Amino acid sequence: MDLRYTPEQADLKRRAAEYARLLMRYEDQSEQAGGPLPQELVTELTRAAMDAGVYAINMPAEWGGAGLSLLDQVIVEEEFGKVTNCLWDIPWRPANVLAYGDERQREKYLLPVIRAEKFDAFAVTEPGAGSDPSSGTSTATRTDGGWLLNGEKWFVTCGDVADFLLVQADAGPERLATLFFVDKAAPGVEMTRLPRFMHSAVNGHPEFTFTDVFVADEDVLGGVGKGYELTKEWFTDERLMIAARTVGAAERALQLARDWAVEREQFGSPIASYQLIQGMLADCAVDIAVNRAYTHQVAWEADQPGTDRKTLHAKASTAKLAASEAAGRVADRCLQIFGGRGYDRSYAVERMYRELRVDRIWEGTSEIQRLIIANELIKRGTSALALPTP
Repeated sequence: MDLRYTPEQADLKRRAAEYARLLMRYEDQSEQAGGPLPQELVTELTRAAMDAGVYAINMPAEWGGAGLSLLDQVIVEEEFGKVTNCLWDIPWRPANVLAYGDERQREKYLLPVIRAEKFDAFAVTEPGAGSDPSSGTSTATRTDGGWLLNGEKWFVTCGDVADFLLVQADAGPERLATLFFVDKAAPGVEMTRLPRFMHSAVNGHPEFTFTDVFVADEDVLGGVGKGYELTKEWFTDERLMIAARTVGAAERALQLARDWAVEREQFGSPIASYQLIQGMLADCAVDIAVNRAYTHQVAWEADQPGTDRKTLHAKASTAKLAASEAAGRVADRCLQIFGGRGYDRSYAVERMYRELRVDRIWEGTSEIQRLIIANELIKRGTSALALPTP
């Protein structure tokens, strides 16, 4: 296994890092505004992402995307993770399952997203159905030419800027989990609340209600009853990208803390000369190194033909669990190294401390990841998770 980046991957990393540094210029502005940036600035940054080849990175080049492999996407997302205020949402990464749409759905929904003319959002979580999506109460009832959708969804990431939603609901009397394309402007769709969370993100996570929303048969994604299968595939990719971004965030936090420790003097010496500080720096470096290596391994495996999707699902959970929890430890140590300055919102390390906390919750809590991993171990043994796919 050759772990060196190809020249193309090295150039991709350089371009992603350069674009990330561009986003960093607007972190303070986003923080002061409570998250959002002016639309004209977002449009300008979107064009810059397209020019850099880091927009719609998970979509085929023949459709207008960047056409990157999962390993290439991890390389990009690791750099994006170094940016605070979730500004990495600006270089949009469409929901991977949009690629399963038929030709009409691709023309109507996906291609405009790739061109930055529209934006999508995934709506799964409900007031009573978070970690257990099978307990959802949203329903789709048969009607002439389509379905009537009723229900409520919470934590719809980027739902405030989305033009359409992918809504999971139970279809028909058999309650078959299904994904529906829903125009946000359709009658019966209401964005009821835009909660304020710990982090100040450029886009929000609103709540929606759906009251007798008509969805035509042609706007069912992948067929009736395919909802869980598609959502599971979406989760696999998203968890891997969270692992990559949290590794990147931890790396930036460590770089900032290292520079601070070298320059900051107390008792006549740089605090980096004191062993307690050195121990924290070393622990951070270890947390980052091992999680970067495993995340890259899983992404590489996912790109290999014949990789078992069930094992990959568990490995993505392993990567997310390990990387997100390690990043939380890194951010905590780095804030401590900064002392009182680390508690100041104008310092990136403070924002990272707040922002990284949600990575142990969204796209499946750490506890759910542990259940997925344990289930794979019980069914297939230890080697399935420990070793690369042959």
